[in-house]
Amino acid sequence: MVISNISKCPKCGCDLKHYDSVKRIVRTKGGGRYDVKVRRLRCIGCKGLHRELPENILPYKQYESEIIRGVMEGFITPETIGFEDYPCEVTMIRWTREKHIPL
Repeated sequence: MVISNISKCPKCGCDLKHYDSVKRIVRTKGGGRYDVKVRRLRCIGCKGLHRELPENILPYKQYESEIIRGVMEGFITPETIGFEDYPCEVTMIRWTREKHIPL
């Protein structure tokens, strides 16, 4: 994964070239969702593929980063109005146990 506007491979440091785009579903407060077009970039050195993620999306997560950070910092709980069903309580517990999610 690379952050927007970075044109170097995080593995080998070579230049990245646009390869294609993929659709990514992003889940929001209250069970809403929208689609985002995410660019995939190929490294000209190691031939690795990297996705260029916008700031509001975390790697391997469907929910907006604001929601995940709120859960991990304790601001959003299963009792929080507007978040009773989304995300579910089991998902919130899993996020609080994961140490590799970037805040």
